[in-house]
Amino acid sequence: MLPIGHVAPQSGGWNIDPLTVAAASLACLLYGRRASALAARGRGIAPWRRISFYLGVAILVLALLSPLDSLGEEDLFYAHMAQHLAIGEVAPLLILVGLSGPMLRPVLAFRPVRRLRGLMHPLIALPLWALNLYLWHLPAFYEAALDHTLLHAFEHGCFFLAGLLMWGALLEPLPGPRWFGSAQKAGYVLVVRALGCAILGNIFIWAGTPFYPFYAAGERAWGIAPLTDQQVGGALMFIWGALITVSLFSWMFLRWIREAELRQSLLESGSEPRVATRAARYGRRLPARRPPARPAPPPSP
Repeated sequence: MLPIGHVAPQSGGWNIDPLTVAAASLACLLYGRRASALAARGRGIAPWRRISFYLGVAILVLALLSPLDSLGEEDLFYAHMAQHLAIGEVAPLLILVGLSGPMLRPVLAFRPVRRLRGLMHPLIALPLWALNLYLWHLPAFYEAALDHTLLHAFEHGCFFLAGLLMWGALLEPLPGPRWFGSAQKAGYVLVVRALGCAILGNIFIWAGTPFYPFYAAGERAWGIAPLTDQQVGGALMFIWGALITVSLFSWMFLRWIREAELRQSLLESGSEPRVATRAARYGRRLPARRPPARPAPPPSP
């Protein structure tokens, strides 16, 4: 908190980067064209999915171009933490909600992209995400990124891509491994939240010393103690983790009920148990098996 009578320094303002704006605009344009093409074939994307995708892109752009960027780069740790949460967790989550297999089919036509699908396997995506998170928060790497513009841009790219892989393994815009069902996904969420917001957030909250001297001048200018700045950043991580965990568990519980009902319906219609389980997991209704045709009676003599 700022002391009474303290005048906060002016932030760096908006950083309108033409490349970022162009890339975001192109992504939205291509998404809209693909969604329209699918709708014309009777396979349209639900409006809430479209909204989620566009909202995710907007949050990513705001995190990179708004005053939050300059505030986190120069003055306050907790502003940088808020930016990292937006880039590495919120934006990827919302973008992935708007994607599906049919939507991604043109992208998967490129062989290098198809080869990268394996990185979305939960046993690969989770370790990569955790390694990325902890590596970039080591003081040496964290402050090096603040000192070098290109390295900082690379850091943000790593957070975004790691977030796409981590959330992609859970949301499965493309089919995942057969064994990764609802129970395994619940455990996956717990591990993700424990490694990220619970452990790292608590380290920032309860550490008795600030980790990043880089912010000392900015913290003095804003009238906030370095340790308090760090604790607020850790609290942001912890609160976000709690909210998203409750939300995801509620979503998975409702999805589990829906999958169970659909699986039972498919079994009653004659589908094989393995096929019914797989189809229910991805919300597909299979046509019921037709009984074998009766042989025609032999002609009468």
